[in-house]
Amino acid sequence: MYTRRVLASPFGPTGVPVSAIGQGTWHMGELKRIRKDEVAALRLGIELGLTHIDTAEMYADGQAEEIVAEAVGRQRDRDIEKDVVPHCERERIAVVGYTPLARGGFMRGAVADVAKRLGRTPRQVALNFLTRRPSLFAIPKATRPEHVRENAGALDFTLTAQDLSAIDAERRR
Repeated sequence: MYTRRVLASPFGPTGVPVSAIGQGTWHMGELKRIRKDEVAALRLGIELGLTHIDTAEMYADGQAEEIVAEAVGRQRDRDIEKDVVPHCERERIAVVGYTPLARGGFMRGAVADVAKRLGRTPRQVALNFLTRRPSLFAIPKATRPEHVRENAGALDFTLTAQDLSAIDAERRR
């Protein structure tokens, strides 16, 4: 039986240590009868240092994310910004957003206003906002070279506290 902690490597330019071996959650949450085992497996993995957990809203129609939330947070229905992210930061677990731009719905209002003021695109401002903490990462879809350039341009500026507050306030409505 393996009980030693696993090798961690810096995840991207922030240097947040993430286990070289992660935990995948595809198909987790599909069978209610094994939910307790799935939660227990994820918790054990975290205890053994497997802090890179891959999940997505599309896995089991969101049930995989609930399994992860229960394993990480020890309870369900936690607010990701208020409860899950701070917990993950304390435990040195990275949080990766898959399809973080929600088909463009997030890129209106305050995001668009800030983008215009900064001479950036709404996509760049949204990605910058979504990765504003060292533990937050995003993997947006980029099907064209211009999307890749636009995504990369989200990394070379900093939003002000006022920008962050405006975007956050609108997002929570």
